[in-house]
Amino acid sequence: MVRARVFVTRRLPEETLAGLLGAAEVYVWPEESVPVPREFLLSEASECEALLTMLSDRVDEELLAASPGLKVVANMAVGYDNIDLDAARRHGVVITNTPGVLDDATADLAFALLLAAARRLPEAERMLRQGQWTGWSPLWLAGKDLRGATLGIVGAGRIGQAMARRGKGFGMRILYTARGPKPAFEAELGAEYRSLADLLAESDFVSLHVPLTPKTRELIGRKELARMKPGAVLINTARGAVVDEDALYDALSAGHLQAAGLDVYSVEPVPLDHPLLTLPNVVALPHLGSATVETRLTMARLAADNILAVLQGRSPLTPVSL
Repeated sequence: MVRARVFVTRRLPEETLAGLLGAAEVYVWPEESVPVPREFLLSEASECEALLTMLSDRVDEELLAASPGLKVVANMAVGYDNIDLDAARRHGVVITNTPGVLDDATADLAFALLLAAARRLPEAERMLRQGQWTGWSPLWLAGKDLRGATLGIVGAGRIGQAMARRGKGFGMRILYTARGPKPAFEAELGAEYRSLADLLAESDFVSLHVPLTPKTRELIGRKELARMKPGAVLINTARGAVVDEDALYDALSAGHLQAAGLDVYSVEPVPLDHPLLTLPNVVALPHLGSATVETRLTMARLAADNILAVLQGRSPLTPVSL
């Protein structure tokens, strides 16, 4: 019997693909950090029943129309803004993602950005290494206290709630905005529901945890940044395009915001000449949200298990609703 063909768009540890290797013909792009070229992806997809993809792989009408045998695309991420869900529905292709397994790792990273931005840690390290530490000074490199400060969570899903728990542990007051109130979350942490406008106006720290959709693209624009408290800090581990980056640059360079901690950008990898990278009050990371060994291995296994389930005629473990 001819076995199903699966293409994996990045090199992954073999143990994460063990189930698939025993049940299908699996072809793996040999590079870990170099994305698969578009033409190569199109060619492989046209002959496959399944794809295991990364956020950098565009799964659109062109690819789906050229892949009549494709049954499932398993995205190794919680987000799926790289996938045209309408096209997938039209072509009858199942889409899966990897929710739940990266909540704590991403929240840890978001809170690390918050701490680094609040206490100006990267700026301080640069000055030390450049020989600018010449002695003790009362307010030199003084940052912001967390205890008693207000943390605003924009998007109180699993990761947003995990971020809020970390803030609560540091004695912060928690505000949140979501599609509607979340009574259990409020009861657990004393979190208070606010409109986005009110949350921005009241929060000392604002952390973004929404998916990228047409409604959330540039959700935080010039008007929203102007509503934020003078000296506030913005943290973005969601998607770069949720923020108007030009407006953020202006708010930071003018001193309206104290700092920003960014793990995501509208274009990735972020160009080295991006204006935000010129600012000392920007803590910039290269999209490391879920980057722990344990989490990434679990994500890879879940993506592979989703493919295996569909190929065997079972329901996927974590389908994306089409």
